[in-house]
Amino acid sequence: MKHILLAEDDFDYASVLKQYLQISGFQVSWAKDGREALSMFGTAHPDICVFDVMMPHLDGFTLAEKIIAENPDTPIIFLTAKGMKEDKIKGLKLGADDYVVKPFEVDELILRITNILKRSQKTTPVKDIESPMPIGSYLFNPANHTLVHEKITHRITDKEVQLIRYLYANKNQLVKRDEILREIWGSDDFFSGRSMDVFISRLRKYFNEDPTISIPSVRGIGFEFNINH
Repeated sequence: MKHILLAEDDFDYASVLKQYLQISGFQVSWAKDGREALSMFGTAHPDICVFDVMMPHLDGFTLAEKIIAENPDTPIIFLTAKGMKEDKIKGLKLGADDYVVKPFEVDELILRITNILKRSQKTTPVKDIESPMPIGSYLFNPANHTLVHEKITHRITDKEVQLIRYLYANKNQLVKRDEILREIWGSDDFFSGRSMDVFISRLRKYFNEDPTISIPSVRGIGFEFNINH
């Protein structure tokens, strides 16, 4: 039984949502505000988090930042108000896995949760996970989730590990957007595309210490992960 940490301050709304999620086979820990959710996270060890954006004491975005700092591999879905485009963009930049706009059908949320959990369960052979590899002047260590350049160590998320692996495996050639999306995100919808763009921007910042590495975009087609020795 997969465990969901739900943070929602609307008592009636959360009560109904919790009931539906439990009927659908999930274990649910419900926090009534962001501060309570942060306190519960360490003991609940959820498989996925569902956070309302607007909450007292600690809003959903601040809560997510603290959760990601503690465990960057925990998937997060935001519940956001209709038409709040800035919420969606901010959530993407934080590394959210998805968002659902209120009001929504609970079946839609359950489908999104299920799809994210399926993607997060994808495993890589142990021999690959345990093998650090040089990328230009960096040392990429998937097992430790680190990308090291001299004295700089970037702590990276599971999705960033997957993305670096995929791009490096296809280095110095054009990789299509939809291929990356299907392989890493499991979907080529609009949200996944925007999320990927945010992650590509992060990788460019991580690798900017080595001038021989670049990740140019080919408009409307995809990206290249170029290493020029």
